[in-house]
Amino acid sequence: MTVLQALAGLVFVVALLIRASQLDLGSAGSLSRSSTYGEAGYFGIISLGVLAAGIGLLRSKHWARTPVLLLQLLLLGVSWYAMGPSDSPLVAFAFAVPAVFVLWCLFNRAGRNWWTGSVTAAREDRETR
Repeated sequence: MTVLQALAGLVFVVALLIRASQLDLGSAGSLSRSSTYGEAGYFGIISLGVLAAGIGLLRSKHWARTPVLLLQLLLLGVSWYAMGPSDSPLVAFAFAVPAVFVLWCLFNRAGRNWWTGSVTAAREDRETR
């Protein structure tokens, strides 16, 4: 699920790059082409980090659990803000459901056993070489 969240972020980056390449940015205020490229770069770096953590989690890397956990907690905060001050329950639902699902997978017994079992199997494989 975290890999899908990273891919959604990368799609957003592509949309920003397409928007920045248009002749008329079509917005109110002082949005410039360079600030749009900067925003795309920032979200690109963040999305690649999330993608790395998601792939690491799928490969049962020990370091990947904490970044994935923190990302899901941040997404829950975003959904809380979307539900409350922004009054956008559909956006809140779209952010909260995947975050709660990933947190559930990280903390339930089957998920922990899968992760620790694959780490143990990798250790045993290294020791037999």
